[in-house]
Amino acid sequence: MKLFPSGHATHPQWRMAAALVLAQLRAQMALPGYAAAPTLGLLYITDHYADEAQALLDYLSGELPEVTDWSGTVGVGVSANNAEYFDEPALSVLLLDVPADQYRVFSGVAPLPTHPAHPAHPAHGGGGFTAHTALVHADGHTPELPELILEMAERTDTGYLFGGLTASRSASVQFAVGGNGNLAGQGAATGVFDGGLSGVAFGSGVALVSRVTQGCQPVGALRAVTAAQENVVLELDGEPALDVLLDTLDVSLDGDPQPALRKVRATLAGLVNAGEQPQGQRRTGHFGTDTRVRHIVGLDGSRRGVALADRVEAGMHLAFCQRNVAAARADLMRICAEIREELEPEELEPMHLVSDADSDTLPASLATSTGPGQGASPKAGQRICGAIYVSCSGRGGPHFGGPSAELQIVRHALGDVPLVGFFAGGEIAHHHLYGYTGVLTVFVGD
Repeated sequence: MKLFPSGHATHPQWRMAAALVLAQLRAQMALPGYAAAPTLGLLYITDHYADEAQALLDYLSGELPEVTDWSGTVGVGVSANNAEYFDEPALSVLLLDVPADQYRVFSGVAPLPTHPAHPAHPAHGGGGFTAHTALVHADGHTPELPELILEMAERTDTGYLFGGLTASRSASVQFAVGGNGNLAGQGAATGVFDGGLSGVAFGSGVALVSRVTQGCQPVGALRAVTAAQENVVLELDGEPALDVLLDTLDVSLDGDPQPALRKVRATLAGLVNAGEQPQGQRRTGHFGTDTRVRHIVGLDGSRRGVALADRVEAGMHLAFCQRNVAAARADLMRICAEIREELEPEELEPMHLVSDADSDTLPASLATSTGPGQGASPKAGQRICGAIYVSCSGRGGPHFGGPSAELQIVRHALGDVPLVGFFAGGEIAHHHLYGYTGVLTVFVGD
């Protein structure tokens, strides 16, 4: 694979911004180091352009006829190499140099096969294509979304997804176009969707490395949930959950409760599923990828419980946490360093089977063992051809200390690589839905 052409721009008029992006893409496509005729495009727009999404997609498709497949969505911000456009009209585009037989665009009306294709049965799974990993965009209002994400992961042979939820103050649009405007089964659909899931599945021949960075720092010990009902944590290590929370924050509800409630509002909860081995607070004090951060949505004084924005059950583990800029910066630099180490020949370690404990520190292509000759694992001498970064909308803007500070960290660590992304209402990695995280995925080639 050659370098992926990319372009980004902001302008009050979407057509002007799109023209600026097209000029960047065409200039790069004429350079020898870049792909000259990529067929897959990723398009991310801010919600300022959401109402013109169809016109914008039609314009880009008409100007780039060689790009037959499109995917993408809307965010409150979009990102590019070294730059982010947050809460302003903008778009960011990346054209992927991926073989046509190594990807499939999917949507709610043209979903991935329920079961991956098997080499011995090419017809099983549709056209002999086996989904290895998948970039997923989803509407956060979709019912039973966590279950749908898990089911989508089961349609890949590694179980690894990466992506995020739409974030928009107007239309929550998604883009999904395949094969000159029509996915199989898409019918008269125009390529702009509202609701459900869409994205791009990649085959085993597409080598990529993906990492999750957490944006919250634990403020208390990791405890076992010993009693819970629906979304209310009743006991932690046998103690009333509300008492544990107040003790952790060193506050009291006696007298004037407002100071205590302000601290509670600034606190979140990191959950680890029952049956999963908690990874604990490693190195920079961050959560591992087994931890999902959820909001505290209420306090139950009568039962001394704490209500969370997720279903809770006994056997889970929980640690109260807070957003922390220094921890977020350190953890973002950590995952960038790990990606660099993964691709540096002198740093490469012998391949080994992946356990649940270390699956977040290896290439996504190794989420399950791969057979010889599949070519999905990064090798010595490979380089980054392009990257996708999905960050939480709660991390965007000034959270990292200045305009584009988050993306500047990524560029400083990875170098001047083509990058596209958006600021999401929730992040998808592995088979989980996260919050306050960043998901960085890089595509590598010779």
